[in-house]
Amino acid sequence: AASLAHSTAGTPRRSSSSSRRRRNVAIAYETGQGDGAEQEPPEPQRPRWEPRDWRQQLERIREMRRNRDAPVDEMGVEKCYDSSAPPQVMRYQVLLSLMLSSQTKDQVTSAAMLRLRQRGLTVDSVLQMDDATLGQIIYPVGFWRNKVKYIKQTTAILKQKYGGDIPRTVEELVQLPGVGPKMAHLAMNIAWDSVSGIAVDTHVHRITNRLKWVKKETKYPEETRVALEEWLPRDLWREINWLLVGFGQQTCLPVNPRCNECLNQDICPAAKRR
Repeated sequence: AASLAHSTAGTPRRSSSSSRRRRNVAIAYETGQGDGAEQEPPEPQRPRWEPRDWRQQLERIREMRRNRDAPVDEMGVEKCYDSSAPPQVMRYQVLLSLMLSSQTKDQVTSAAMLRLRQRGLTVDSVLQMDDATLGQIIYPVGFWRNKVKYIKQTTAILKQKYGGDIPRTVEELVQLPGVGPKMAHLAMNIAWDSVSGIAVDTHVHRITNRLKWVKKETKYPEETRVALEEWLPRDLWREINWLLVGFGQQTCLPVNPRCNECLNQDICPAAKRR
């Protein structure tokens, strides 16, 4: 307002309509729209929500996982593909192992992948295979009949649309038959070495709810992923799936968790204290 007063000093008196216009301009300046006007201070940012004791809980889980001797360490998806294969074939094998792993124990997925690889596991070899043969090879993975259908459909799409490679975005990956968000984020991580989000399976979903790493209880893994990504530092996103899956396989079991063996029993909200 002061700058306006200075600029209009000594000018002839104008009509009342001009004065009204000038006052309107002054008001505009006063609300911070003019040069040099004082800006209102920004609203203070609310501190970001974090779960209680989460860093200590994380360190203790790392300690419990130090030996890397859970099924996921020995037979998980990262151990299922042929690391000596051409990059495009390797990425296809990663995606296939993820599709097989849904609702299936690592031991069963690993054995099915080994049988497939013994036949030369490529986009072309799968497309040339009839459904009955593919079903015999992957049995007894969970929902194997559906997976035969999804694998054939997805493989055909990869051949036609992506030149035999896999998509390099989560958005495209989840459009493929039989590929969900968890698989897509793991595929980005393992196949493309890109951290696109937290891969949340049943173990991660269960354990983060038990530890209260979500503001309020979540019902579905995808809800859990969104809740975790709101606060968990991004540099931990790659590690958290591997860490919690193995922890869930060995200690924080779905039924009868081994709380008496857990280093977090004194700071876990769900601990069964005896």
